[in-house]
Amino acid sequence: MNSYMQKKETVERKWYVIDAEGQVLGRVAAKAAHMLRGKHKATYTPHIDCGDYIIIINAEKAVLTGNKLEDKMYYNHSMYPGGLRVRSAKVMKEQYPVEMVERAVKGMLPHNRLGRQMYKKLFVYAGSEHPHTAQKPEVLEIK
Repeated sequence: MNSYMQKKETVERKWYVIDAEGQVLGRVAAKAAHMLRGKHKATYTPHIDCGDYIIIINAEKAVLTGNKLEDKMYYNHSMYPGGLRVRSAKVMKEQYPVEMVERAVKGMLPHNRLGRQMYKKLFVYAGSEHPHTAQKPEVLEIK
């Protein structure tokens, strides 16, 4: 019996919208990463980008559980001496909600060329409006 290997030319992609309002950030990110990789499809092939396009709206209304607002830190370094910048999750949620969600999803994707290709199919918006209505995205519920 042979395994089915999908070709990149035959991949069919859909558009999905995830509403992050009142949802836990990690669950939203896990669902988005799962859909971006294409693992929900019967034709999933590990070495092919066979995932769908994901739009996440209301990123500013995503919820963090426990004490993560105060305890969780986000680190950036400019690669210059003394160039470390540290921000708490509270600051990220207030000032950079889109980046916070993007980082959560990106960390759940493969850390290679294929993962960077998958990441390009993610669109995150702080509010409830998005410019992708022409693609007729389906609403994706998170349980």
